[in-house]
Amino acid sequence: MSGFIADLTTSIEGTVDTSDRRRAEYAVDASNYRVVPQVVAFPKTTADVVSILDVARSHKVPITSRGGGTSQAGNAIGTGIVIDFSRHLNKVLDVDPTTKTARVQPGVLMSELQKAGAPHSLRFGPDPSTKNRATIAGMIGNNSCGPHAISYGRTVDVTVQMDVIDGMGRQFTAGEGLAPVPGLADLAARNLAVIRTEFGRFSRQASAYALQHLLTENKPNLAKFLVGSEGTLTTITEAVVSLGDVPNSPTVLALGYPDMFEAADAVPRVLPHKPLAVEGIDSRLMDMVRAHKGADAVPELPAGAGWLLIEVGGASAAEAVANAQAIAADSGTDSYRIIPAGKEASTLWGIRADAGGLAGRTVTGDPAWTGWEDAAVPPEVLGDYLREQDDLMDSYGVQGLPYGHFGDGCVHMRTDFPFDQPNGTQVFRDFLMDAGRLVAKFGGSASGEHGDGRARSELLSLQHSDEAITALQEVKQLFDPQNLLNPGVIVDPLPLDQDLRRPQAISIGATPGGFSFSHDKGSFTNAVHRCVGVGKCRADISGSGGFMCPSYMATQDEKDSTRGRARVLQEVTNGGLIDDFNSAAVHESLDMCLSCKACGSDCPAGVDMAQYKSEVLHRTYKGKVRPITHYSLGWLPLWGRALTAVPGVTTLANAALSFRPLAKLVLAGGGMDTRRGMVEFNTRRFSRWAKKNVGSGAVRRDELMRDEYVKTGDVRRGEKPQVLLWADSFSEYLDDAGARATVEVLEASGFEVLLPPSQACCGLTLISTGQLDAARSRLTNTMEVLAPYAQKGIPIVGVEPSCTAVLRSDLVDLFPEDARAKAIAARTRTVAEVLVEAEVSVPDLTGKTIVVQPHCHQYSVMGFGADSELLERTGATVRQLSGCCGLAGNFGMEAGHYEVSVAVAENALLPALRDAPEDSIYLADGYSCRTQASDLTNVQGVTLAQLLTGVGAEGGYTARATKLPDSPKIAETARVAEAAGV
Repeated sequence: MSGFIADLTTSIEGTVDTSDRRRAEYAVDASNYRVVPQVVAFPKTTADVVSILDVARSHKVPITSRGGGTSQAGNAIGTGIVIDFSRHLNKVLDVDPTTKTARVQPGVLMSELQKAGAPHSLRFGPDPSTKNRATIAGMIGNNSCGPHAISYGRTVDVTVQMDVIDGMGRQFTAGEGLAPVPGLADLAARNLAVIRTEFGRFSRQASAYALQHLLTENKPNLAKFLVGSEGTLTTITEAVVSLGDVPNSPTVLALGYPDMFEAADAVPRVLPHKPLAVEGIDSRLMDMVRAHKGADAVPELPAGAGWLLIEVGGASAAEAVANAQAIAADSGTDSYRIIPAGKEASTLWGIRADAGGLAGRTVTGDPAWTGWEDAAVPPEVLGDYLREQDDLMDSYGVQGLPYGHFGDGCVHMRTDFPFDQPNGTQVFRDFLMDAGRLVAKFGGSASGEHGDGRARSELLSLQHSDEAITALQEVKQLFDPQNLLNPGVIVDPLPLDQDLRRPQAISIGATPGGFSFSHDKGSFTNAVHRCVGVGKCRADISGSGGFMCPSYMATQDEKDSTRGRARVLQEVTNGGLIDDFNSAAVHESLDMCLSCKACGSDCPAGVDMAQYKSEVLHRTYKGKVRPITHYSLGWLPLWGRALTAVPGVTTLANAALSFRPLAKLVLAGGGMDTRRGMVEFNTRRFSRWAKKNVGSGAVRRDELMRDEYVKTGDVRRGEKPQVLLWADSFSEYLDDAGARATVEVLEASGFEVLLPPSQACCGLTLISTGQLDAARSRLTNTMEVLAPYAQKGIPIVGVEPSCTAVLRSDLVDLFPEDARAKAIAARTRTVAEVLVEAEVSVPDLTGKTIVVQPHCHQYSVMGFGADSELLERTGATVRQLSGCCGLAGNFGMEAGHYEVSVAVAENALLPALRDAPEDSIYLADGYSCRTQASDLTNVQGVTLAQLLTGVGAEGGYTARATKLPDSPKIAETARVAEAAGV
């Protein structure tokens, strides 16, 4: 390969990467398969694409085109070169509102195309659940559809023409007619009977090549024929697609049935009303959502165990409701609910969009896999098909959660194939073969929109005659006689059980002192293989309300996505390219992880990369000398404790560190970026202030044992409900303004505030740097201090969100069998949660604008709902941001991270501060969020408790970015970041 790599590198402007880390990232898509490429290329121009293909052909290297990498059938992996079109060739080139068409590059995100069409009230019709990370060329490759295909069309229906390069290097525009490919019309003429009887039988027959588009009666169209060919015939360099009108006033109709079978039976009664979408969803999937995100995460649904979610349009909202009522009358059920466009409807569609990841776990917690996730049958036989499929699963002892595009007869499902068992591969193979026979019995297709790929190409012989298979082979010969374009897919298929990812993995369990991975049966291997590749971490998060994945949003590099990191960690368990936690590739992959924990909430599969990173650091450096930042930042509470022990010493330390040359020396010596500001320590610890100013003071643990302290959930001593205020190390040693305000607002709200008898550290900075033995020691002490209160039902109110999140999540993961940990986690609250439960009054801030930066850990672990409710009640204009501030604890302080930290802040925080009115209030409970704003813009933030006690209400704090626009430092950072491709 060395000659090929050398020729490739010198022939293109883009990047060529042969590193083990990069190859591991691209060895897997969203399927069950692992195929390691020799090289990954990132073309910058169409000329680059031409050169890559020329060089690959000359060296006879297999070629795989890749967009968002969300293929569930193994369409986007290969042994030779993988070409990533999403990095650079991702532009909408033109939108023509007159012809209602758009011209796009192959790597453009479908959501970006929607944004481009929106000013003209136009939209791209197909909308798969991966629409905010799927690329147009990838959708063309698979003939993607989505829930609105029954009304807006499939990708094939909206593809006008494509500029392509075939396997012989011929460049041509595919559109109407077949002229550019000699022999194709003759092939169609020789196979008329086969094509007419076996292809294009119903809308979701997505398997094999779309030979029906070669027929004279269908107006031969080469572009439409190539849709769904999965990169096996041509490589797309540009495409023209048609756009449709944005619908008016869509309304959701939820129909409830006793089970999914009866829901499927009702589909033919619904379709004559021409709904916009008809989706089936199972009660078990809703149970998974509630288990993952809480009971309130699912809007109210009508009674039933299976539902049809139907989107209904109309010229007005009233007409849409009337149309929904007409469907309900013919639906065969009296259990229904009409949900107007709004938050609840969006939440339901969001659940449906996340189903692929949510269904990655069964109700028993076992992993569930793709492979048979995309079958389709004519809608009129869907109910009977589902019943027999259920019987088939029972015969194999496997489970799955069916859902999908029932209006098209397309069923999505993940199945708990026992890949971790010795017979798992054989079970997978036998089941898929029987499932292929079953779908053929009902006149269906093994693929309804995801393509055949490696998972289902072998099944084509069960669905088609020998004559049809021969015709497919002849097509491949016309376009790609060397079989270099995505070989092993559709024609001459590889065995469907070859190259399976999970069976290759070795078992790596939990390690002493580390996380328990109790949700993954104590297995680190199971934990990292949670990532099924749906790619939501690569999503365009603008307007989505999500936080994942901030570093990818900044760099647009697969390396910096949650999925990319998971693939590298999976490679450690596979023992192929990377077989050691100490590997430079592993640490390079994890380096840009901010440990924001957003993936723990936003990833449908529940990947918690912050925890995995901590575990890897724990295993790597246990008993060894660590990086300097593990001591400077990881031991920050210790430095704070030492420097605040004597107030005079604190004053001297602060004065010395305010001298910039000295501060830079300290920062550099501690492995931190010298462009950062230096922390300032409290001249009086919070606990010393609190003992003199908090009414109740500390309650001794022996007092808690008295009879008056009973576990009621509303513990009282005297007339007031009690809460325990737990001040973390940041509040104790660095910034106690929020803690003081929390005392004030709690007491003003009628609570009796208790204090713990001693300071208790949660070990957050130790956890984030992987010093888990030390963290467990700190937390053992913390449990001793806090558990008596929790066990008596006294709420524990945290101040710093990241530390509060430790008590709610990491504590239990580190001590899964300790009843104290569970009690503390159950009773720990944010101040907002306590105030909302108590229904307290809030100040009137009408006329004010509040720019709110939720802390990532709070968003991910506790949620921000209570805070949002309180802020809404103030009457202020609230601009709540989505996305991380970019500092994320120690991440933004460390040398080498500054540019990405600022780029992350540019996702949401910095633009919001620049655009805010002059007298706005910047609200951030997180110490790091306030520090980032202060460091980059001179904006001083307040906590929620400070806001509720009146701080900032008179404009004393401004969200106006007074420092950013004219700061040479930030301007230089922007130049550096741009040069680095950020």
